[in-house]
Amino acid sequence: MTEVRSAPGRALNERNSYFDNIKFFLIFLVVVGHVISPLKGQEGFLFDLYVMIYLFHMPAFIFVSGFFAKGYKKKGYLYKVFKKVLIPYFIFQLIYSVFYYLNGSANSISFDLFSPHWTMWFLLSLFCWNVLLFVFAKWSWAGLVPAIALGLGVGYFDFLGTYFSLSRTFVFFPFFLLGFLMKKEYFQKLKRSKYTSYIGAFILLVTFILVYFFFPEEGIPWLFGSSSYADIGVGAWSDSLIRLSQYFISAVVMFSFLVIVPQKNYFFTIIGQRTMYIYLLHGFIIQLIQTFVSKNVLYEFAGNYALLIGISLVICFICGSYYSKKLIPILN
Repeated sequence: MTEVRSAPGRALNERNSYFDNIKFFLIFLVVVGHVISPLKGQEGFLFDLYVMIYLFHMPAFIFVSGFFAKGYKKKGYLYKVFKKVLIPYFIFQLIYSVFYYLNGSANSISFDLFSPHWTMWFLLSLFCWNVLLFVFAKWSWAGLVPAIALGLGVGYFDFLGTYFSLSRTFVFFPFFLLGFLMKKEYFQKLKRSKYTSYIGAFILLVTFILVYFFFPEEGIPWLFGSSSYADIGVGAWSDSLIRLSQYFISAVVMFSFLVIVPQKNYFFTIIGQRTMYIYLLHGFIIQLIQTFVSKNVLYEFAGNYALLIGISLVICFICGSYYSKKLIPILN
């Protein structure tokens, strides 16, 4: 969601236009996912779209965040991460606690800094992923093996859940480490062939078709990475194989997405530089809508895809505007 720029320097284009474009489309998918979440049970296409988004959008965001963590050993790096990630996390944890009380979602104001509200888990995990690099990065590509093993293993422990975002931290860490290990030359090779974008688009289309025909409703908790295997409702010793296959599918879909993202500078590219503002602010807009608009009224719009996409775009541009930067100076 945010990156602490360091070793990579300039990426494929000036001011990393390619990565800014990636981040714009990913934050747009984050917003779309949250907009359609309460409606996905009302409309089959929205359910399939929701699953498709959650197959790869957070792994891809985590992957890109890892790519920009190459300066983790530099003096002052962790302090910079603390300032840009943990301080906003603590501030917005408190704001959400008050917000949930005011909108009636909570009976009292409860300040629990280490039980992340809704989207706040990512910030807590992001700080932890940067710390974990001090252990895993020294093993280079071989570090992916224990990282994946940890991601598979945590599912067997019921006590690892949303508290301190422990489950998601370990489940999604392999994507962060993979991004850290990637070099900009690898991206250039991916984008070099004129056929890779067609192949990527084809894989995304085939994946969506497979989701449409085969993905079960009870499979959604697997995409969140926040629950143990037992809590998801399975609890067999072989459940780690399901997560392992999920790693593979998410990685394939993620890279298919990455190769179709354009490299040039567009009108939306600058919004990709402000994804943290959108991530922190968009939830309040969505929850305010859900607070003041009844479910029956919301359900009437489940089939209006253009409106839902339009609302998501408007939220992105409002929360990613110049004025939002002024609203949260701690990120500047």
